[in-house]
Amino acid sequence: MKRTGQKLLRFDRRLGARFVAGTDEAGRGSLAGPLVVAGVLLDYGSLRDHRVRPLGFLNDSKQCSPERREALFRAVVGCAERVAVRVIAPGEIDRNGLHRSNLAGLRAMLEALTPPAEACLVDGFRLGPTAPEHTAVVDGDEKSAAIAAASIVAKVTRDRLMRRLDALYPAYGFAQHVGCRACARPVRGAPTEFPGALLRRRDGCLEQGPAAPPSGERCAGTGCAACGSSARTSGPAATSST
Repeated sequence: MKRTGQKLLRFDRRLGARFVAGTDEAGRGSLAGPLVVAGVLLDYGSLRDHRVRPLGFLNDSKQCSPERREALFRAVVGCAERVAVRVIAPGEIDRNGLHRSNLAGLRAMLEALTPPAEACLVDGFRLGPTAPEHTAVVDGDEKSAAIAAASIVAKVTRDRLMRRLDALYPAYGFAQHVGCRACARPVRGAPTEFPGALLRRRDGCLEQGPAAPPSGERCAGTGCAACGSSARTSGPAATSST
């Protein structure tokens, strides 16, 4: 397996800063569940030799298997100087809008890491003048170690939350498609909404969630590059993507 982490670490080191912060989100394209934003601060003054080895396979969370993401989550938590996470509930997204909620969450992550962050990187977004000084990096989770680390933390955190929701509402298959718009599609059934306002989002072009499947079937995941999931259309749940 290719050790992608070295390329990402070199990108950050070229900034010439000791403390580099990166932030990213998970769940922006989902129809159900929370938006999770994360920030990771890396100390390149001490991140050397044996301390940096666990990050050798660091990569954009979308490019990693569920097992690899879990391993990288532990590696990031062990190697990072500081990690910050915020869970933005669907109700807040409905009140403020997805884009504003996302930008506010990303700003909060940089504020939590600054100081001591000397260089702040964001995956693709400019966060406005009220945010700490930062650089928007297009496809940043494929270029920067700090952003990729934040993407891993956000994705794993959100997927764990969706697995908990799956345990409460097993008919909806949240553990398979984690509420992702691209890979969740309706299967036949009676109810027409996700169970309760805590799960459903209204600003994602759809007020109603997928239909609840009949007994013995689950919501189908068609396979999604955004969340890395795949699933069967009926019978026992397929291997979780989370």
